[in-house]
Formats: sequence, C-alpha cells, structure tokens
Amino acid sequence: MYAHIRHKLQDIIRQGITKSCPEAADVPILIETPSDKQHGDFSCNCCLQLSRVLKKSPMAIAQQLAPEMEAILKASSLKTQIAKMETKAGFMNFYLSAEGYYSFLEDVFAQKERYGQGDFGKKQKFCLEFVSANPTGPLTVAHGRQAAVGDTLVNILNTVGFEAKKEYYINDEGNQIRILAASVKVRILETFAPQQLPEEMYQGDYIKDMARQFIEQFKIKSEHDLKKHDGKITGFAVDYLMAQIKKDLQDFAVHFDIWSPQSKIANPAAIAEVLADLRANGFIYEQDGALWFKSTQWGDDKDRVVKKSNGEYTYLAPDIVYHKNKFDRGFERIVDILGPDHHGYIPRIKAAAGALGHSPDDLDVIIVQLATIFRGGKEVSMSTRRGEFISLREVIDEVGKDAGRFFFLMRQSSAHLEFDLELAKRQSAENPVYYIQYAHARIHSVIRKAQGEAGLTLKTTGFDRLTTPEEMDLMRKIGLYPEVLVGCAKILEPFALVRFLQELAASFHKFYDSHRVLDEDKELSSERLSLIEAARMVLSNGLKLLGVSSPEKM
Repeated sequence: MYAHIRHKLQDIIRQGITKSCPEAADVPILIETPSDKQHGDFSCNCCLQLSRVLKKSPMAIAQQLAPEMEAILKASSLKTQIAKMETKAGFMNFYLSAEGYYSFLEDVFAQKERYGQGDFGKKQKFCLEFVSANPTGPLTVAHGRQAAVGDTLVNILNTVGFEAKKEYYINDEGNQIRILAASVKVRILETFAPQQLPEEMYQGDYIKDMARQFIEQFKIKSEHDLKKHDGKITGFAVDYLMAQIKKDLQDFAVHFDIWSPQSKIANPAAIAEVLADLRANGFIYEQDGALWFKSTQWGDDKDRVVKKSNGEYTYLAPDIVYHKNKFDRGFERIVDILGPDHHGYIPRIKAAAGALGHSPDDLDVIIVQLATIFRGGKEVSMSTRRGEFISLREVIDEVGKDAGRFFFLMRQSSAHLEFDLELAKRQSAENPVYYIQYAHARIHSVIRKAQGEAGLTLKTTGFDRLTTPEEMDLMRKIGLYPEVLVGCAKILEPFALVRFLQELAASFHKFYDSHRVLDEDKELSSERLSLIEAARMVLSNGLKLLGVSSPEKM
C-alpha cells in the first residue's frame, strides 16, 4: 500500500507542477519515506528541484504549488488516506490519516504470507554466486557471513519480483588444489616414516582425517600401495571436502540452485577458445611472451596478464570464461559476493563483462567484510593454512543456525562484524534475534489465549478504534515492510531488513507494555488482536527471508 500511495502522490504532484509551473513539468519527482515521522509519512523535494529551473526560492515555489496541490489531492482517490500536507524548508510533506494506516492491516490480512511480494524486479534474471570456497578446508566464519548475505539477498530479490538463482563455483583445479593433494600425501606417508610438512601446505587436523580415510578406503599398507593410488588423492580430497561443505551449508539452511565446477566450465580448452575470440576482437595482445587483457579500456588502472610467458594461465583467464558461461546461460544480471581481499578484482572483472559484449553495470561485485569472533570476551585468531580457525560448523553447533545467520547479517556487508558467541546464546532482550523471536512467540501466545479463553475473533477489515500513538507507530512499521524489501533489492544489501525487524519488534513491545490487548471493550480488543497478529505475520515473513525460524513458544 505504501508503494501504491507513493505512485498516486507522484501523479498528483506531477499534475500540480504541470498546472502551476508548466515550463518545469519534466522535473524529476522523488518521494521518500522520512525516518523521522515528524516530517510526514512521505516527503518530496520537488521544490528544491524546481528552484534550479524557475530561479525562485524553494519556499516561494512551495507557496505557489500548495493551493493547487491541495485541490488536486482533495479530488483524488487519496483524499481519505492523506490527512494533511504541509510545506517545510522547501519540502512537501504528506501525513497519512488513520484510514491510511488501517489499509496496511487490511493488506496484511488479504495477502498473509504473500505480504511484501511484488513485481518490482520485472522477472529480471539474476545469478548470485557466493561462498565458492576452494575445497581446501572446512568453511570458515568468513564463508558463513557470505552465505548468510547471499542466501538472504536471493530470498529478497525473488520476493520483490526478480528471478534469482544461487550458484556455487567449485574451484577444483589450480595451485591450491595441488597443494591440498600434496598435504594429504605427506600425512599419508607419515604412517610409514617421519615426514616434515612444509609450511606452505595445509596444516589443519582435517588433513590428517582425510589421510586416514584415504588409507582405509584404498587399503594403503605401504608406500608401494600408495604409488598405485597416488593419482586418486586429488579427486578424493576435493570430493571429501565438498561433501563436508555441502553438509555445513545444508545445516545453515543455504541450498544452492547451481553447482558449477571449474573443471567443466573453464578447462584449458574453453579458456583457449574464449581468449582467441577476445584476441580477434582486439581485447587481448601479446607482450614479453605473455598475453594481456586490455582491462584499462573499461577503467582498470592497468592491463592484466591472462597467460604468463611460461604458458600458465592466471586466475583471471578462467574467471572470464566462467562469467561468459553465466551470461550465455541467460542471466541478465550477475552478482559476485566476495571477501575483502578481492577489491582489486572488481574493475578487471567488470572490464571482462564489457569485453564479452555486456555492460559492466550488468555485473556487480559485493565485498563482504570479515567477521571477528569473540568467545569469553577474547578474540579468536583465524588462519586456514595454519589450521587455526573457527569453522562455520563450530558456529552452528555452538549458537545454532538462527543466531548464526542473524548475527552475520547484523552489520552492512561493507562493515566489519564482531560476532559475540556468548551474546548469540543468551536468552534475553540483549540478544537481538531472541528479542525478535520472543515478540513473535509472545503474540502467538496472546492470540491463542484470546481465541481460546476469551472467544475473541480477529477483524480483517473495518478498523476504527486504533488511535493511540503506539498503535499508529506499529501500523506504520507494518506498512513499511514492502518498501524495505524493495530498498534492499535496489542496493543489494539485506541489512535494512534486519534493522526493520528489530524496530518492528521494539514497536510491538512498546505497544504491548503500554496497552491492554484483552480489554473489557470487546471491539477494541478484537482490533488490537488484529494489530498484533498483523505484526506477527510480518515478523514471520521477514524472519523467513533471513532464514531464521519463527517460534510459537519460547
């Protein structure tokens, strides 16, 4: 309903400008939802825009527009939903009436679990690739944060009308895989004679576990036996770790639509073919025995080597092939969710999109900053190579899937995150996920009691008794939910949904602590029950997008 009212207001403002200032009829009209409700439910800066064209002050233009606008508004379908319009500091502010607020409740009851869904995305095909951890070790908390961000973003995008898919790119080739296999081999050889594991190899205990399982599976009893099965170590190691990765993701409620192995998509033959095409189009040149990609043509600070003078491909070469593959599969928009060590990657991969015949804007790269884990007030150090890290599995086992996902989303993706394991386990209002889930459970308990013991029923239309500031604030929050989802989709950032759910839970608790829901006035009780039930449904819808459960009892 917020979106409907916004669009209607845009039409009304356009009509007012056309009548009062026809020479500026094409000025853009931007309507925002102010964070401070004192500035209205909707605010438009059109007078500031018009002042540049008309060479008048915004206040003078507002005074010129106001009478015309009020007349058009009174004759429109919004006349009962907009209580008043005022001009302030060059802004035109619109305030909803009680009926406007009631319409949000009616929307929730009409749409229920579909509330928040829309067609903003126009079925545009999105591919979000995230996590994509090299199968060289268990998933870490850094991967966990990327998983929570990526999965939630896809949920939001699909809710607002995009067709988004989740994809995991399996880097099953390259130097790190060779190091992995060599590490496992050294641990296998340790069973026959003392070995020194080089520092550059993987040191974690999981390598020892893999070695033991390889020995058992292939019945290795001597170095001679190992030689017969030596060529199987790489495939075994990759399969072993990918099975573990998939299990961790499944238990974290992240289910990928597509698994894309590099060995099948970006093998040497495919790389050679794509580079030949790019060279034919003038985007690849040879210098000093190496092949260079003209990434500076799209704003990169320097051209990039794709094939070294020794014949080896750089990591950029298979990445170009992989992104071509995604575009070839019909995706109109591609999103790569990566860790903070990939900032330099952004201009070169956007350049690759341009060289492949697409707009660089068709490819977005989201950098998800690291999460620092605290236990008992102390920071836990992490290094995958040394084997000193907290895995995603440990987080799931210690705090659970719900708290894990929510806490990973508690800051913007671009901001560093501090994850307090003790707080995530705490069952109190200090724990934000508990605070929201408790609001949901509390409402469920009240509704159950009201319908069972008091015999009350919920109203779904015809509200007129909800008038207190706390009731209005709760209805306003409920109405904002679809707008929040669209906002998240526009900037590819789910944090606003997390903040919204915290604010919605706070609004409910404030209302509940200030007013009796089950009152002697049965009609008022029925409307208040409907109000909190609408809040519960929105909390449930939002938590579902985050991948967090909505408990009925706590």
